Amino acid sequence: MSRQHAIVIEGLIKFYGPVQALYGVDLEVRRGEVFGFLGPNGAGKTTTIRCMLDLIHPNGGSIRVLGLNPQADPVAVRARTGYLPGELHLDETLTVEATLRFLNDLRGGKADWAFVRRLAERLDLDLQQPVKNLSKGNKQKVGLIQALMHRPELLLLDEPTASLDPLMQHEVLRLITEARDAGATIFFSSHHIGEVEMIAERVGIIRGGKIVEVAETEALTRRALRRVRVRFEQPVDGRTLTQVPGVTLLSQDDGQTVLLQVEGAMDGLIKALAAFPVLDFETERPTLEEVFLTYYGGSGEA
Repeated sequence: MSRQHAIVIEGLIKFYGPVQALYGVDLEVRRGEVFGFLGPNGAGKTTTIRCMLDLIHPNGGSIRVLGLNPQADPVAVRARTGYLPGELHLDETLTVEATLRFLNDLRGGKADWAFVRRLAERLDLDLQQPVKNLSKGNKQKVGLIQALMHRPELLLLDEPTASLDPLMQHEVLRLITEARDAGATIFFSSHHIGEVEMIAERVGIIRGGKIVEVAETEALTRRALRRVRVRFEQPVDGRTLTQVPGVTLLSQDDGQTVLLQVEGAMDGLIKALAAFPVLDFETERPTLEEVFLTYYGGSGEA
């Protein structure tokens, strides 16, 4: 395993009885990056994360986490990792503080309690509240604090902003970015495409237990179709522009404004427009959501 990688997964296979959940998953996550793991519910995101911590045993393939084999040494892997499960279960009889102190003791008391209090303040969480009185969103905050409080080398976060309101979601994304800036590697799964686009440097898309794409977030969005709106000084027949390879006419208003779809490089369209009196030119990049839908839209698996 390269020292530049925090996670290396090769050929990961997992069955639940007769049902196959993972079909030879291959992933590499660099140290110090934020890696977004994107896919709908049931695609294999949670199964992949649980295999990384040896919470479930894979049926095939190999995994290295921080240079360790989680099947051979799961305790060492978990000691250096902060994990937020997708389904968090807490002892309802304890307060928030007692819960966090208990979890900290299990880790050998590594957490700085002043840091824990700062996290609680930022997430607007009362440490003295009994867990049984917490809403689902506040229980999620407890899970986030226990994952972050010992400043781990690696954060494995399964749907970290689930059940949180929009303002708190943004605060969690800031905490993730700060952890990255402090040297941690972050691997987080989500089906909220916007948050992946905001903070992930690279994205892996999983579909039906198979990795269908791994790419730089910006490169992934740039590679998809663009929309271009052109306004001319006088009426122009927009159909003439469709002679340019990759250009499709979507609409034309009053002959002076056309909406085009461009696949691939823009160079051909720019050269074709040089023959016309152009008043205005606007191009719109696709969102990651639009890219994501190209993998799921026609498959019936979304």
